[in-house]
Amino acid sequence: MVLRVLVCAFGLLSLAYWGYLAWPFPFPGVLFMVGAPLFAAVVWFLFRSPRSPIDTDVVGKVVVETALVIAAGGAWLSLGHPVVGLVFVLVAALSGVVAFRRETA
Repeated sequence: MVLRVLVCAFGLLSLAYWGYLAWPFPFPGVLFMVGAPLFAAVVWFLFRSPRSPIDTDVVGKVVVETALVIAAGGAWLSLGHPVVGLVFVLVAALSGVVAFRRETA
């Protein structure tokens, strides 16, 4: 549970950091710095959260979570830190498998 929260928080912070470094400040930089993690959080809430307003089956939840994890890992890759992105994707995948097993058991 704690690992899951840390993975989600690190993913959102990764997207914000990507928006800060990858785009020029102030106009598009601030937009991406706030917009990318906000968009990811809204998509997660709508399709993956336990209190999701949209009823999604297991496959849909896995697809949404995989896309969000790959986006955060890709952000690190585009910033020139592939090891951080790979470690994040592996830890998030392990955390996701454990969470999936708990949900379906």
